[in-house]
Amino acid sequence: MSTVEVSVPRIVSVQVTDESIIAHLADGRTISVPLAWSWRLSDATPEQRRDYEIIGNGHGIHWPAVDEDISATGMLHGTPAPRPRARTQPRSAQRTVSPRLVGAPT
Repeated sequence: MSTVEVSVPRIVSVQVTDESIIAHLADGRTISVPLAWSWRLSDATPEQRRDYEIIGNGHGIHWPAVDEDISATGMLHGTPAPRPRARTQPRSAQRTVSPRLVGAPT
C-alpha cells in the first residue's frame, strides 16, 4: 500500500494588482483570485494593498492597515470573504411601546 504525502500550500511571494491577488507557492504553483473576493482589499488604497506580510510560515497573508488575512488554503478552495451586513439599530432600540399602553391607567 502506498501513501500520498499531502503538503500544505506555502506562500513565498505575493502580488496585488487592481484586479487580482496573486500568490506564488513554494511548490511552483501560482494562485490568482479576484481582488473583489476581499472587500477590505477592494476598498483599500494601492499603498495599503502593498503593505502585506506573509504569516504562519507561508500559510497566509496579512494586511495590517486593513486588518485582512487570507490563507493559501482559502485561495485554493475559492472562498471569498463575505461583506458584513450594514449595521442596524440594536434590537433594544427597535422596540416600541405598545400604543394601547401609552397613557393607560395603572
